[in-house]
Amino acid sequence: MYKELLKILPAEIIKFNEPMREHTSFKIGGPVDLMVLPQNTEEVIKAAVWCRRNDVPLFIFGLGSNLLVREKGIRGVAVKIGHGLDKVVINGHEITAEAGISLADLSLTAAENGLRGLEFAEGIPGSLGGAVVMNAGAYQGEMKNIVAEVTVIDAEGNLKSLSNRELNFGYRRTILQNSPLILISVLLQLEPGHREDIKNRMAGFRQQRQQKQPLELPSAGSVFRRPEGFYVGPMLEQLGLKGFTIGGAQVSEKHAGFIVNIGNATADDVLKLITHIQGLVKQKFDIDLQTEILVAGEE
Repeated sequence: MYKELLKILPAEIIKFNEPMREHTSFKIGGPVDLMVLPQNTEEVIKAAVWCRRNDVPLFIFGLGSNLLVREKGIRGVAVKIGHGLDKVVINGHEITAEAGISLADLSLTAAENGLRGLEFAEGIPGSLGGAVVMNAGAYQGEMKNIVAEVTVIDAEGNLKSLSNRELNFGYRRTILQNSPLILISVLLQLEPGHREDIKNRMAGFRQQRQQKQPLELPSAGSVFRRPEGFYVGPMLEQLGLKGFTIGGAQVSEKHAGFIVNIGNATADDVLKLITHIQGLVKQKFDIDLQTEILVAGEE
């Protein structure tokens, strides 16, 4: 079935039955039938067009920091927009970066060049592409404030530009979610600043993360979207959920808004824990908690 794909892509960027747990920050997930690790845009286009022409399921992901994959894994082809698609060009106050670069690395590059606007991203795991797709944010900053435009691959394999307005940014969402469009590069509009001031601000954010978040354990970051007028962590703490465990999945003892993998957790453990939390929150606060992590894979 995949022989034709092997003819059009280099063998070294293809992996069969690759365990997704090796590609997610949760360290959870079964194998994908075939993984492509593209080193340039053309390879992404070739893989995507081949999948669509041959009716093969296509799953696009970045550095896997907001992703929970089930134990049965992913059928079809997964294309990882990561290392290899991480080039950066700086032009005055603008940065053009490929979607696979780590957001944390990009924030450091901006700081080194005296550009401010990305400080909030210090320490946010995951790729630039993933951050744009979900409009990641922290410390009163979010991607929608600095993205000028993006380049995407459409369903026919053509490159297309979308403006900030066309992306229709909202709280943890853009039109790129659940879309056939594949984000490939981003133009960021930043502002000039003093390098040391920027670095000091980032160091402050880093310290807050280290103090408040369970960075020492595998997780997918914040599990739930923040309901209007509430903070998830304190709500779950009030319910006595800190440390509550199902299998290898635990509500973090450091920050109740995080679920951590304390050892060989399965996706089922995490999903059962999420359902349990949602039920208690509904019962106590009459709030329907929504998740912000992406769940993928065969049930």
